[in-house]
Formats: sequence, C-alpha cells, structure tokens
Amino acid sequence: MGLLGKFRLDERGATAIEYALVVGLISIAMVAALNGMSDQLQTTFNNTSSVMANN
Repeated sequence: MGLLGKFRLDERGATAIEYALVVGLISIAMVAALNGMSDQLQTTFNNTSSVMANN
C-alpha cells in the first residue's frame, strides 16, 4: 500500500477535526447565550455594587 493509501485509511486527523468542530460549536453557543444575557448581568452587577457601596 502506498503513501496515499495509508493517508486515506488514517482516521486520526479526522477525529481531531471532529473534536475541534464540536468545541467550536459549543463556543459559539456559549458566546450567543452570554451575549443574550449581557444586559441582565450588567443590571444585576450594577445593583449589587450599589447595595455594597451604600452599606
């Protein structure tokens, strides 16, 4: 079997690419979720800091 045949049968690179795609999709979902909650989080942190500053 030649070099191209061995390269075609080797699946290690494909597995690494699949894991990278999964990590990328999870990262995109996390960024989208945090972006949607950013206003609410900012309000919560501002309220918390105001309460702490006044006490």
